[in-house]
Amino acid sequence: QVQFVESGGGLVQPGGSLTLSCAASGNTFSIYAMGWFRQAPGKQREMVASISRGGSPNYANSVKGRFTISRDNAKNTMYLQMNSLKPEDTAVYYCNNVFPRSSWGQGTQVTVSS
Repeated sequence: QVQFVESGGGLVQPGGSLTLSCAASGNTFSIYAMGWFRQAPGKQREMVASISRGGSPNYANSVKGRFTISRDNAKNTMYLQMNSLKPEDTAVYYCNNVFPRSSWGQGTQVTVSS
């Protein structure tokens, strides 16, 4: 089963930027659509962005125009560039296959606060 390790989170002011990375194990990374998910305290986990095997992206309306998802299949790594961050973006961010879903990693905390 593929394992994921998220990194790059931190504390930023509103309007700031962060880039998250997702390192994946296994030799089948390139065949699956991948996604970035986030979960704020007391709320459901939601998918904020996904990317197909070939690199076609999709975004939730809440982040469209501000976030950019990308992947490097040769490096088994996925990225989420986050610009113009808002306090409502505060959450733990996770990566995973869209399908089949693998085990969740620890995630990386993103806090947007002034």
